[in-house]
Amino acid sequence: MKNKLLLLLGLFCLCAAFRPDRPVTTIFMIGDSTMANKNITGGNPERGWGMMLPGFFTEEIKIDNHAVNGRSSKSFIDEGRWDKVLTKIKKGDYVFIQFGHNDEKADSSRHTTPGTTFDANLRRFVNETRERGGIPVLFNSIVRRNFVKPHDASISTDKRHDAGTVEQPEEGSTLFDTHGAYLDSPRNVATELNVPFVDMNTLTHNLVEDMGPVDSKQLFMWVAPDEVPAFPKGREDNTHLNVKGGRVVAGLAVDAIAEAVPALAPYVRHYNYVVAQDGSGDFFTVQDAIDAVPDFRKNNRTTILIRKGNYKEKVIVPESKINVSLIGEEGAVITYDDYASKKNVFGEEKSTSGSSTCYIYAPDFYAENITFENSSGPVGQAVACFVSGDRAYFKNCRFLGCQDTLYTYGKNSRQYYEDCYIEGTVDFIFGWSTAVFNNCQIHSKSKGYVTAPATDKGKEYGYVFYDCKLTADDDVNGVYLSRPWRPYAQAVFINCELGKHIAPEGWNNWSKKDAEKTVNYAEYGSKGTGANPQARAKFSRQLKNLKGYNMTEVLQGTDGWSPTTKGNELVEVKR
Repeated sequence: MKNKLLLLLGLFCLCAAFRPDRPVTTIFMIGDSTMANKNITGGNPERGWGMMLPGFFTEEIKIDNHAVNGRSSKSFIDEGRWDKVLTKIKKGDYVFIQFGHNDEKADSSRHTTPGTTFDANLRRFVNETRERGGIPVLFNSIVRRNFVKPHDASISTDKRHDAGTVEQPEEGSTLFDTHGAYLDSPRNVATELNVPFVDMNTLTHNLVEDMGPVDSKQLFMWVAPDEVPAFPKGREDNTHLNVKGGRVVAGLAVDAIAEAVPALAPYVRHYNYVVAQDGSGDFFTVQDAIDAVPDFRKNNRTTILIRKGNYKEKVIVPESKINVSLIGEEGAVITYDDYASKKNVFGEEKSTSGSSTCYIYAPDFYAENITFENSSGPVGQAVACFVSGDRAYFKNCRFLGCQDTLYTYGKNSRQYYEDCYIEGTVDFIFGWSTAVFNNCQIHSKSKGYVTAPATDKGKEYGYVFYDCKLTADDDVNGVYLSRPWRPYAQAVFINCELGKHIAPEGWNNWSKKDAEKTVNYAEYGSKGTGANPQARAKFSRQLKNLKGYNMTEVLQGTDGWSPTTKGNELVEVKR
């Protein structure tokens, strides 16, 4: 019995060692409205820069934002908010501390004095963070957009009112400080206690002044009447950031953070756009981000981060949106439920091509960590991803569906799938393209056919699978590797592990006897219980060597595209 317990304990430890969960470090944020998360109902565009920060860190970093509108260092403590944060801090976590805007207020519930009470509260945050094993980082306040010289040396109040209700003083080109000595306290305490310090005021001052009094309104809550349901009368606010301002300021902040705290630098990421359902990005939908990509942006990739969430939408990447990269956080799913026999607005069947969740027409598309799903179920043809553009590269993506899951549509398209998962029932990888599948899992959900290539006559390659694992649901058997949608179909499986669900004959002629003479169906080094070379269909063959089947050779075309050696590096082409 003791030996059995030890064996079970050993197996548990082994499984634990291979858990996919990555260690997570938490950044706790405490501060005021310029840092806080915002309610996005009614289309409210206000954002704190801390709300946008998750889009700038990898998933090994978790942002837990406790900043709250209207709070000073004093009221944050008095209301028990700091005590709540303290209970959550574990060794190695960070606490980002930014107060000042509301410490300036005259009311007794919030007011503190630089050099005395304000500094004392900052010291308390620092010392108590360290007592919990955390790492404090101090920030001073972001700038107010104030291009009007104050009449005296007093601290200016926040200016926020309905658009057009108050006559605005004439603005100059010089940005004037409104925070005074409240900017110095975080810097002084950081020096005194040897704490990393980020000068948010200088960063944002330079940004806003360089943009000038007109363009800088693009960063703040200047909303025209009848433009946003949340503010039907509009708003003119020089303190609080909008979506663009939040993203820009967070981008400046994260680079300064990486410099002040080098341990965080490896986790910093920058994308051109972020899509997030919680309002922490530039857009709420993937399609809106695609639409924002400049047409024919030739020399650079446009990178789009898709944060965790189920995005139920049909996504189209048109031919003009070249060089797009979609990068997903874990759990980023693009899903829809169209299918071929479903009726469109004219009462016509959508067809197989019309059923797809995602359409990719542009060349040089790259996707990583994205799930493409058709959720309609076993209702006939229902495509998850339709790929027409040349040089399409998918890494660690999932393609979920039943019949016709992945449509490799483009006749002159080369496609590369690395470490992907593709599932389906019948013909769930099909089409005309040349496509390489490297180290992928190909999963059959029922009896059927894995591939249905439509390779044109004269094409050198069709589908080539390298080191892939073919699996199936437990009760599935009688699955064929391929059947020819068109007579010159090509599919080659190299060093693949075939499960017991693969039929002994392996290949099917789709009742097209003539196609047996023209198809190129082959295997090399198949292994697993589904590998059965002696029983294979006579019109298939076993390769004697891999001459001509180097991955680079299959994909290189006339432009030398080589995703296996150069990743998603752009190929120089004339457009």
